[in-house]
Amino acid sequence: MPPDAVAECPQSRKGHADETYALASTSGARRELRVTRIITADIKRLVRFYERITGTPLTIFTEDFAELNTPSATLAIGSTRTLQLFGGDVARAADNHSAIIEFLVDNVDAEYRKLTDVIKNALVQEPTTMPWGNRSLLFRDPDGNLVNFFTPVSPEAIKKLKKQT
Repeated sequence: MPPDAVAECPQSRKGHADETYALASTSGARRELRVTRIITADIKRLVRFYERITGTPLTIFTEDFAELNTPSATLAIGSTRTLQLFGGDVARAADNHSAIIEFLVDNVDAEYRKLTDVIKNALVQEPTTMPWGNRSLLFRDPDGNLVNFFTPVSPEAIKKLKKQT
């Protein structure tokens, strides 16, 4: 498809699965994934959790919004009250069943040993080498969101990471 083409994309919006929306692509337009936002009913609890597992203080902008900034991306945490700014009931706190928040770490096994007490009740999978070459530790945050700490260990995974940085 040419860069300036328009694609028809069926979307479900408020129960109207047959509606279609045109998605315009502009040649040369910048599109970078930089921020992932979690909506929570208990922002203080999630802020404490992410500060503890990352060892990095979050920036708290208001009682309803905080961010964990890393060199490559930002994890934003918003209270359920922020949903009104987006039009109301557009997301539900503690109801994620499809996304995994992933953090690149130097040594998954060392992180696991360090965080065992913090994640013991939320552990999904102990450090395991995945078929694509990353060593992975999977656990849940206090809202039930999946969190993955990973370290590339195969030559292919290490090479892929070097291309991305």
